[in-house]
Amino acid sequence: MRPDAMVAAGILASRFAGLLRTIAFAYFFGLRSDAADAFNAAVRIPNLLQNLFGEGALSGSFIPVHAGLRAQGREAEAAQVARTVLALLMAAMSVLVLAGVLATPWLLDAIAPGFTGVRRDLAVRLVRILFPAAGLLVAASWCLGVLNSHGKFLLSYASGVAWNAAMIAALLIFGPGSSLDRLAVYLAWGSVAGSFLQFAVQAPTAFALSRGGGGIALTEPVRRTVRDFFPVLISRGAVQLSAYIDTFIASYLPVGALTGLQSTQQIYTLPVSLFGISVSAAELPSLSSDAARAGTDALRARINAAVARLAFFVVPSAVAFATLGDVIAGALLQRGKFQAEDSLIVWGILAGSSIGLVASTQARLYSVAHYALGDTKTPLRFAVVRLVGVATLGWVCALVLPGWLGIPGIWGAAGLTASAGVSGWVEFALLRRSINRRIGRTGVPVTRGARLWGAALIGAAAAWGVRVALPPVGPLLRGAIVLPIFGVVYLGLTAAGGVPIPGLRRR
Repeated sequence: MRPDAMVAAGILASRFAGLLRTIAFAYFFGLRSDAADAFNAAVRIPNLLQNLFGEGALSGSFIPVHAGLRAQGREAEAAQVARTVLALLMAAMSVLVLAGVLATPWLLDAIAPGFTGVRRDLAVRLVRILFPAAGLLVAASWCLGVLNSHGKFLLSYASGVAWNAAMIAALLIFGPGSSLDRLAVYLAWGSVAGSFLQFAVQAPTAFALSRGGGGIALTEPVRRTVRDFFPVLISRGAVQLSAYIDTFIASYLPVGALTGLQSTQQIYTLPVSLFGISVSAAELPSLSSDAARAGTDALRARINAAVARLAFFVVPSAVAFATLGDVIAGALLQRGKFQAEDSLIVWGILAGSSIGLVASTQARLYSVAHYALGDTKTPLRFAVVRLVGVATLGWVCALVLPGWLGIPGIWGAAGLTASAGVSGWVEFALLRRSINRRIGRTGVPVTRGARLWGAALIGAAAAWGVRVALPPVGPLLRGAIVLPIFGVVYLGLTAAGGVPIPGLRRR
């Protein structure tokens, strides 16, 4: 199985479990409740640390060094680097977790300053429960880095199933009969248990692959990893810091905006994770090896092949979110306390997210290409540009624009995702131009891109025709009828236009 296919399979399992968790959460909490907003604000703190210190900075700084050593046959030194990096991470996270628990009220005021009263009190309690999980999640991300460097992608990316399963179990066991505030507390403890399980399922294999070599030492490869860590921490963390900015601004919006953003994120990040992260994560070790041993032609060919795979799947995802978002939201979430009007709000947020979907997935790949070339500073500069755009445009679109247009304030959440999308295109354009200057022209040919967008738009039109012709049916049945029409038309038109499905071999 191809590395990106293994990553995609692992992410698919994890994201499917995440969707089930979101469905269960929506069933018990609905969209507009103080408890839902409090939990969704609180859970962003350990997730932010995991993505910044773990899957973000650790993968961008550790994997290139570790994979490069292994490509040169220096297995014992690579194992020593892995163990030393883990020790440094755990020491840093111990300090951060302790400081975070003590400083929770001030942290919450920094992340969600618009929270007051019951919402704030509950969020403070939840953050203190959730904070220790951050250390476990970062340790799990270290395992992911080791496993990926050894070509073991499936286990590392499927481990998120354990975290989601623990939270689903907490909802199903304690949901019936519990008040929403108490259920949020039970769910937070379920998250802590799931974080331990996510680490535990990977740890035996990761530790076995890190045996041999000398003891913990600050060798030159370790120092190089540490030097690269902080630039990557900021550049890779742009998406996560964008999420922090979203939380900051959304805390001033009406109740339900933050939960709407979180519900949308589970849907929106499915193609980002399934295709963007799977391709980028699978290519990082190979790009690092190519950069160390091969010339620019091999590197350019690998980037172009990866971009083509991304575009084939992400373009229709963006079109579907923009045109059929209420169908998607209704089929997945509309049950229990989650109502039809809530699906419309999620559609608006999804439509805003669709603006930057193609850019954000490809930008991740181009950032990885910079890391493989040993350049961590260029993605950092462009990430700062993106963050400035997210903050300024997001404030205007979320808090000012709804008043100008005379629409309810909760629709400001859609303005947040739209502004992030515009900023994502700026970052992507800068990253691609930088790589093209170094190794030559890369990207999707114009004719191929036109075929993909044309097929997706025609597929959306066909799906809308079926949707209009349908008699009133439930949201799940409507999705089961309308969405496959879109997919079949898109696949049929791309095949007719000579664009095969990536990964399928012609006989």
